[in-house]
Amino acid sequence: MVLQPAQQQQPSSQLPYPPHCSERSPAAMDTAPPLVLSPSAPSITDTSTAKAKQSAAPVFDLRREPKIPAPFVWPHAEVRPTTAEELGMPVVDVGVLRKSRNGGGDAAALRRAVAQVAAAGATHGFFQVSGHGVDAALARAALDGASDFFRMPLADKQRARRVQGTVSGYTSAHADRFATKLPWKETLSFGFHGQDCAEAKPVVVDYFTSTLGQDFEPMGRVYQEYCEKMKELSLTIMELLELSLGVERGYYREFFADSSSIMRCNYYPPCPEPERTLGTGPHCDPTALTILLQDDVGGLEVLVDGDWRPVRPVPGAMVINIGDTFMGRGGVLFYPFRKADRRSACLRALEFGAGPVRPIRGGEKIGGGG
Repeated sequence: MVLQPAQQQQPSSQLPYPPHCSERSPAAMDTAPPLVLSPSAPSITDTSTAKAKQSAAPVFDLRREPKIPAPFVWPHAEVRPTTAEELGMPVVDVGVLRKSRNGGGDAAALRRAVAQVAAAGATHGFFQVSGHGVDAALARAALDGASDFFRMPLADKQRARRVQGTVSGYTSAHADRFATKLPWKETLSFGFHGQDCAEAKPVVVDYFTSTLGQDFEPMGRVYQEYCEKMKELSLTIMELLELSLGVERGYYREFFADSSSIMRCNYYPPCPEPERTLGTGPHCDPTALTILLQDDVGGLEVLVDGDWRPVRPVPGAMVINIGDTFMGRGGVLFYPFRKADRRSACLRALEFGAGPVRPIRGGEKIGGGG
């Protein structure tokens, strides 16, 4: 994904607070001038974390940068605007599969859904899903939660700073991993583990409260529920893949039912020089499956036959990317602010990446015909 930045404005005019935040004190907004922070002071209670944080790279406060810092500048050839037409991808009604589990549903509609997934898997590996069972209010709360977190002052977000060698935590532009061609984005990542029993520990809630404090328990509960729904949806999509690949129904559950997943909240703030940088560079998803919830701004582009093709958000739908585990070719994607009307907006995107609980070994069947 590649994301080209938006023209910078004051945060309050870029993305209004959602209704449940409207009473927040103005003091909660970061009003400091542009700055780059060195690593925050380490906690004396965690020696290993302290050492990792001391060696971490500086953190950029992207909302406060008056111009593009040098590490964010990308070669001109990589940030030129796309002129390709939108990528036409199917919107698959996965609700027909959920109904068929109980012996109901429309058989013809199920065959159509399976055919749509098979066609997408044979080309670029992308499709959108409706009928997914994720309540619109929950999806909105998850997007709003990302807005709430990323609007916090940088020093507060740094409390969740990702420790080197781990996948969970907050990072600004991945400056802890790269020195040049940095993406113009902020990310909050946290893990979600396979949980089939009713007594399973609420790992997402625990992450938010242990990292950010008890005041963040409500936010943690939103993402706990959202991740649980994403896990259910990922298993439903796996069933569609089973049918499209000709393997027995339920075969992939062995690999994915108890697996660990990673949830990423991505935020692409407005940028003073959007024509010089990208929000996320070209990449392939290494997971088996990625479920992407975009806001209505959009920005996702997919490389198809040598052209970057924009993906239009469909209200109420989610984008599915079949990852490298299944895609021999690998769908290459990126996130840019490509159009002028996106340059005064923030983008929010939630990624849920599902991987297998154990490696799929050489010679082990993942599709039909073998």
